[in-house]
Amino acid sequence: MVRVGISVEGITEERFIKTLLVPYLQSKGIFVTPVPMNGNISVDRVSYELEKLAYSFDYVTTFYDFYGFKHKHASETKETLQSKIKESIKDHLQRKLLPYIQMYEFEGLLFSSPEAIAAVLQNESHLTWANSILAEFDYNPEKVNDSRETAPSKRFENNTHYRKTTHGPDIAERIGLVKLREMCLGFDQWLTALERLVS
Repeated sequence: MVRVGISVEGITEERFIKTLLVPYLQSKGIFVTPVPMNGNISVDRVSYELEKLAYSFDYVTTFYDFYGFKHKHASETKETLQSKIKESIKDHLQRKLLPYIQMYEFEGLLFSSPEAIAAVLQNESHLTWANSILAEFDYNPEKVNDSRETAPSKRFENNTHYRKTTHGPDIAERIGLVKLREMCLGFDQWLTALERLVS
């Protein structure tokens, strides 16, 4: 048995973890607990939180949006941010930390299935809308972009009646982990790293 604390951005991500990841990972002997940060994610802010969690769990990981990360440089990448998070905590705790940044937002994952979006939002026209966005980004949900106007959550906000904290986890649940992992390779690699904690 391994106990893992997951520092997450907010309520939406907390619900997502509880609905999909907790039962799946528990079946593998990995007991995860999401701990929300309530927004304003930055290296400085998460450093204290992660050190605190590292003393309470066997391992600690993160589930933050790249788009929402504060004070990042224009040249910053997912990998450089993950390295900075790891380096921000004390040396003896770093072996317990698996930093993960979701490209570009949690809502990007939802484009893994336009069918699930249309079904949960109960609007068939959303099937065409979401399919066109997916096609625009080479059928890779994790490429749906980093922009104030066209970020995944903004697309939902401007084109649907999407409510983040309820519809987001519901759409993800309808998609299922198998499809999410198949469509989102970064997300799949993170889950694979968590699964390896018990091997």
